[in-house]
Amino acid sequence: MLVQGGPWVLSVMSLLLLLWQEMSAIEVPLDQKIQQDLKQPPTIMKQSLKDYIVDPRDNIIIECEAKGNPVPTFSWRRNGKFFNVGKDPRVTMRKRSGTLEISFRSGGRPEDYEGEYQCFASNDFGTALTNKILLRVSKSPLWPKEVLEPVVVGEGSSLVLACNPPPGLPPPHTFWMNSAMMSITQDRRVSMGLNGDLYFSNVLAKDSHTDYSCNARFLFTHTIQQKNPFTLKVQTSRKVAETPPNFLSPTGTDSSRMMVLRGQKLQLECIAAGVPTPSIKWFKKGGDLNQKVKLDNFNKTLRIDSVSEEDAGEYMCMANNQIGSIRHSIFVQVKAAPYWLDKPFNLVLAPDESSRLVCRANGNPKPLIQWLVNGEPMERNSSLPNTRRSVVGDTIIFHSVQIGSSAVYQCNASNHHGYLLANAFVSILDMAPRMLGAKNQLIKVIENNRTFLDCPFFGSPLPELRWFKNGQGSGLDGGQYRVYINGSLEIKRARVEDQGTYTCVASNILGKEENQVRLEVKEPTRIVRAPEHQSAIRGTMARFDCRVKSDLTLPITVTWLKDDKPLSLGWRLKKDEDSLSIPNVHEQDEGTYTCTVKSEIDQDTASARLTVIDYPDPPMDLEVSDPDKRSIRLTWIPGDEHNSPVTEFLVQFEEDRWEPGQWQNLSSYPRDLNSVILQLSPFVNYQFRVIAINSVGKSRPSRPSQRYQTSGASPDAIPSGLKGWGTKNTNMEISWEPLLNTEQNGPNLHYSVWWRRKDTGEEWNNVTTVGAKHIVHDTETYVPYEIKLQARNDFGPGPESNIIIGYSGEDKPTAPPTDLHVSNIDSTKVNVHWTPVDPNTVLGEFKEYRLYYWREGSMVKGLHVNKEKKTKGFYSTVAQPTGILTDLQPYSHYRMFMVVANSRYDGPPSNHVDFHTKEGVPDLPQFFKIVQRSPESIHLEWDKPLEPNGILTGYTLNYQAVNGSRVGHMQMESFLPNVTAYRLRLPDQAIRYRFYLAAHTQVGAGKIYTGESPHFTNEEYFFSSVEPTDVSMSTTVPPPLPPTTTAATTTISTTTTTTTTTTPTTTATVTASTTATTPVLVTSTKQADTNVLGMAPGRVIWNLTVKPNSNYANVSWNHNFPIGSSEFQLEFTLDGNGSVSSVPVNQPPIKLAGLIEGAKYRLRVYSNEYHSISSNVVTFETSAAYIKDQVDIATQGWFIGLMCAIALIILILLIVCFIKRSRGGKYPVRDKKDLPLEGMDQKGEDGSFDYHSDEDNKPLQGSQNSLDGGVKESDDSLVDYGEGGDGQFNEDGSFIGQYTVKKDKDETEGNESSEATSPVNAIYSLA
Repeated sequence: MLVQGGPWVLSVMSLLLLLWQEMSAIEVPLDQKIQQDLKQPPTIMKQSLKDYIVDPRDNIIIECEAKGNPVPTFSWRRNGKFFNVGKDPRVTMRKRSGTLEISFRSGGRPEDYEGEYQCFASNDFGTALTNKILLRVSKSPLWPKEVLEPVVVGEGSSLVLACNPPPGLPPPHTFWMNSAMMSITQDRRVSMGLNGDLYFSNVLAKDSHTDYSCNARFLFTHTIQQKNPFTLKVQTSRKVAETPPNFLSPTGTDSSRMMVLRGQKLQLECIAAGVPTPSIKWFKKGGDLNQKVKLDNFNKTLRIDSVSEEDAGEYMCMANNQIGSIRHSIFVQVKAAPYWLDKPFNLVLAPDESSRLVCRANGNPKPLIQWLVNGEPMERNSSLPNTRRSVVGDTIIFHSVQIGSSAVYQCNASNHHGYLLANAFVSILDMAPRMLGAKNQLIKVIENNRTFLDCPFFGSPLPELRWFKNGQGSGLDGGQYRVYINGSLEIKRARVEDQGTYTCVASNILGKEENQVRLEVKEPTRIVRAPEHQSAIRGTMARFDCRVKSDLTLPITVTWLKDDKPLSLGWRLKKDEDSLSIPNVHEQDEGTYTCTVKSEIDQDTASARLTVIDYPDPPMDLEVSDPDKRSIRLTWIPGDEHNSPVTEFLVQFEEDRWEPGQWQNLSSYPRDLNSVILQLSPFVNYQFRVIAINSVGKSRPSRPSQRYQTSGASPDAIPSGLKGWGTKNTNMEISWEPLLNTEQNGPNLHYSVWWRRKDTGEEWNNVTTVGAKHIVHDTETYVPYEIKLQARNDFGPGPESNIIIGYSGEDKPTAPPTDLHVSNIDSTKVNVHWTPVDPNTVLGEFKEYRLYYWREGSMVKGLHVNKEKKTKGFYSTVAQPTGILTDLQPYSHYRMFMVVANSRYDGPPSNHVDFHTKEGVPDLPQFFKIVQRSPESIHLEWDKPLEPNGILTGYTLNYQAVNGSRVGHMQMESFLPNVTAYRLRLPDQAIRYRFYLAAHTQVGAGKIYTGESPHFTNEEYFFSSVEPTDVSMSTTVPPPLPPTTTAATTTISTTTTTTTTTTPTTTATVTASTTATTPVLVTSTKQADTNVLGMAPGRVIWNLTVKPNSNYANVSWNHNFPIGSSEFQLEFTLDGNGSVSSVPVNQPPIKLAGLIEGAKYRLRVYSNEYHSISSNVVTFETSAAYIKDQVDIATQGWFIGLMCAIALIILILLIVCFIKRSRGGKYPVRDKKDLPLEGMDQKGEDGSFDYHSDEDNKPLQGSQNSLDGGVKESDDSLVDYGEGGDGQFNEDGSFIGQYTVKKDKDETEGNESSEATSPVNAIYSLA
């Protein structure tokens, strides 16, 4: 038993071994050159159908096409025997093809060639077969002649008209028609069965016809044959009896069977008779009908187009009507002709390789598998030794194949229902490696991307492939690299260092071949600023950004799409390098815009949507309804929102009584309301309109609604603003705000006013007026009154107002404060005390105790002061009031007095008080100059402070060396008060110094100037004040602080009033210290307030006037700011270097000191509180002054020599002219070209000419007569001797033009004398 089972066990073990091992087969590429060189067995490419039906009228063509190398030869078998094509003259075979063509032009019958054909294609490496082709000739026989008797049936009976078409090949298609060639109408009652018969479930009288004809259409011959028509006669009856259903098809038993092949069409039919006509329903036992099932012919036919095994089973059809029902079962059995599970495919093997051919098929019943080799059963073929080939079931296993064992294998799978035949060749190939791709390819990839370098190759045996980079090192595989079996090299993440030349080498036992690929790694193309979604108002510009970053070596193109379609850029749409601009957007511009940037190896896209928004359309179809006394309903239809939702609706009204044509706002409503109740006023003839509002703005108003008139009523409102106040000490004016037009509620509006003395119990006084005020006369001074008011019209009175308290007019207070005195006198403040007045003497509403004070003089001898009178208010009701007066000038004599004030008047003054403030620290020196006139020293100059605030005791100068951020040791110099200059010798020319200067009194040091030494010789710097510890930078000089006060028991207000002045030119002097040229950065603790940007309504600055001097300028301007409540900034710019300085000041005029002599400035004034309020800019120039360091041109030798030369030339000219004159000769030098060279003609008073010959009485040529007849002195100048009078001096003092004689255009050269034309010639003429 073991011996008997040996081969089978061996086969199974071999199969398992081969399944475990890798089965290899060579895939031959479609390379044209390889295909030309490749030797292969034949392959069938085209063949005719297995069941081949031909038209007898045409030639018969049986196809058989195959390919192979060498080109195959063809042979045929007919009915299993060799078919000698050459012996039959009607049969020919096409060149390089096996296709047969049978021609019947010379006679013959196509039926003689019916049979089974098979084609064989052979070459040196094997033979391939076609299927067995069953050739049959199409037949369309005639209908047998027959005589059809009329068919007579009773009404309600069933009927079948048989068709029985003649058998044809293929079977004909049948249909029923009448004599008019119209199809017989079919429905649930009348229909044609699958066999072609016409079924009547029940016959009606209308079915009586004589032309029921069955027709058969034959597809191949395209002919239609008609059967003799039936004549149907229906016998009618009064009543048709109802009958239960019975089946006309299928007939017989309650069940039937049907077999169908897999993949074919299944059609099941149930046609039933009965009265009334039965309906048909289908069921499948064990489940529902699946989706493949289709019901045709009014549910009489069940159809499945492609049957599969799961469609087998029992199908039931049920016919039922009102009388009963009937069923029929059809058992469907599905069989299958063979079909492929694994179809064998061609194998190309290298020598010593192993592989297999698999042929797996299925069917019902299961098909039988048979292998053939080159068209012969494998048992008969011995071309391969059994040791190289073994058959295991449906598989052929090949072991270590060798050259010469190529063949074509056929697999034949067959059962009772058909067969399958497949060819698969086994080709043994040996070929040296070949590269299939392009040589020296350049690959460009994007950095950090996964990259494949392809190296397609072929060879047999399969070559081994290796990759190298830049021709060095071992093969690339592993880590960053991976080599695929098809030759591709994967670089998992390409980097810049991966650039280079890669070489792939393919080798086998027959040789080797290599190819190179050059790799360049590029930066990715990216959109770094993508377009963003945006909404644009119609008519504005929309802009989409698309900024791109890409590799500089890759050209890119940027394109724009709109809604995924190319955007046409015309005259309106503009595309630049980084954006797309859409000016004047409109609704058609709305959409999605996509920016696409492409390079040759990558691309990037970004999209954004443009939404065009606009003002909403006006509401439409306004309608008023539900009228009431004081309300009405208004309804409207909203308009288009234009992509911006409406936020609210504004309802406006217009009335035609007081302000016709004037639309006024009534009320607003949210966007979700379009029907509202409007609250109205009486006695108004209304008309309404609605405005829609969105984020863009307001829509156009809607069309007005119809008018609505409200009825009148008495006033509802109480006039507001009721008050009583005296304009004189003997009256009281009662006033109020009149009612609005829409508040009057009726005609003839007037007001009733009541008043009476408060707390006296007297009767009310009453008056009626149409105005908005009433004056009560002959009142006592400042007496309280009770007042009330009521509005009335023709419909009645309105509500009364509440009672308010008013007062009659005020008078001047009669008593002054007494015992005014001061205490605790300091340098800048003093305590003030006084005795209050009796409140009854105020004669009005008490406002404050008002203190008037002014500076009488300074205790510093010779210092003039501004006697500007100022005020300060103290509100106090205590028995012993006190206050503090601050912001006084130190070391000064002050005087003051006090009054009590009501709302209108000041009372009589108190006693006058004089006091002297104590000594304080001095103000800044007026200027501080630092001048470096030579590299060895620095010259410092300053001036005493404008306000010394005491007796000056001297100055302190601190200085230290500076080098960037590093500073040296501080050094100090002290000076007496009369010293205002200092010269500092420099130990090193490269050292720079920072200086700090302050003035002193006995109290201490004042504010400090600071500055650094200039960079270059002859530079002068000017500096502003600083606090010693401040480090902020500014060129602003701080002004004196404005007065402020504090008090423990009083409320204080401060005002300033200009009264008299002891200095006639200015009321305030502000120093902006400047010198020669370039200002340096300076430090200051005061900075202008730049945060106030508001605009004061109606405030202006005008008429800026500047009167400059050498080093100062008087500045004045006009303004309408409240006096004492506004500060200004003087901003002046030095044209020489553009440096800007700003000085805070109070009221004009101002003396701006410390300017540079002979410099040009630009100046403007602006409000310190409102920077946007400014004057015009004025340009001025300071006058030049003599500076001892400057060089006087008049003392220069070259200038003296030049002047002497000019004087000598003028003297020589005068001598020449005098000699010519005295000799009586011609005078060639003329100042007017039209003067004659001879004696001058004089014109008399009567218009005639007077000729004079007396030379002594003639004036000199060119001179003019005086008005009294005398001779004026000659006004000749040297300019007159030059052409055009343009003679000028050059910078060296010489003349620009030469002395030339002017000539008339009419004069000729012949009339010219040879007189001297220059000073040199004039000198020569003396000889």
